[in-house]
Amino acid sequence: MGRRFRGESHHKVDAKGRVSIPASFRRVLEASDPNWTDGLNPELVIVYGDHRRKYLECYTMEAIEEVDSKIDALPRGSNERKMLQRLFHGQSFPTNVDETGRLVLPAKLRSKIDLESEAFFIANGDTFQIWKPETYEEEEVAKTEEWLDELPEDFDPLSFLDGVQGG
Repeated sequence: MGRRFRGESHHKVDAKGRVSIPASFRRVLEASDPNWTDGLNPELVIVYGDHRRKYLECYTMEAIEEVDSKIDALPRGSNERKMLQRLFHGQSFPTNVDETGRLVLPAKLRSKIDLESEAFFIANGDTFQIWKPETYEEEEVAKTEEWLDELPEDFDPLSFLDGVQGG
């Protein structure tokens, strides 16, 4: 497994759908693209198919290959395999970072999440998400605050990792 994405940031989206990717995210994409060499543009896959999601999920090449391997291991013709193939193969957009460190998001993808003039990037391990900033604030921040409010004041989040075996 390649390096992990870390952090969050806001970036302007121009009229053509071009948006800069955080520099640290570009380094992870480069490190996680087996075909990348200095001077080339790293590749990634944007998955947009889940209608319940209000964001775009961006996979490194290593991460999407791991998902593909797991899909391939399912029985051919099974409903699970068909559904996952539709989501991760049919409703995805293979792309690359351009020479200036930007992604070009087609109108279809921008429309899917109602993205206009600004995008919010947030790390998610070996993927990152692109949100409309207002949607992220309404949906995710509220959920997290509600969840944290249910925990005791002295709760240590690292306690979730107690007993978990590392890889």
